[in-house]
Amino acid sequence: SGNYYNQGEIRKKELEQSCCVLGIPASDVTVIDHRDLPDNPAVEWDTQLLATLVLKHIEAKNINLVVTFDSGGVSGHANHISLYSAVRYVCKLLWVPPWPGCHVLVLESVNLCRKYISFLDVLISCLLPRDALFILTEEETEQAKRAMRCHRSQLLWFRRLYLLFSRYLVVNSLRLL
Repeated sequence: SGNYYNQGEIRKKELEQSCCVLGIPASDVTVIDHRDLPDNPAVEWDTQLLATLVLKHIEAKNINLVVTFDSGGVSGHANHISLYSAVRYVCKLLWVPPWPGCHVLVLESVNLCRKYISFLDVLISCLLPRDALFILTEEETEQAKRAMRCHRSQLLWFRRLYLLFSRYLVVNSLRLL
């Protein structure tokens, strides 16, 4: 639930506001508040527990596309990496055979230099192999920034730099899992 620093309730509201900016109704937002899945950048979550929760959510919502982090978690955040591991576990061990029509894309982690060169990474991303490439328009980038600004409790100095310079607000390269 984002309860690191005991801000879970604040962060839930910020998430709903952010989703609203993106056009996602609150009824489509699910917050999992599980005692064995603490919001902590240093804690690895249990793969099987998280895989079970992810699988239940996919089934309940009839989801046909899952987008998650890759093994680097984009920022090295242990919770992000755990989510990738759980989704990978679902794909490799629990889907026999994989659900027809359900695809999984993982967001590519890039090195620190590429991460903070904003739109300049578009050329590099176009030249490198990937399964999908999303380049946001100027309007979409501004919308993404507005959505991120809704997360006021998390806007520390380095996240403000992220808003200014991150390539992820302009270009995202993904690969099929």
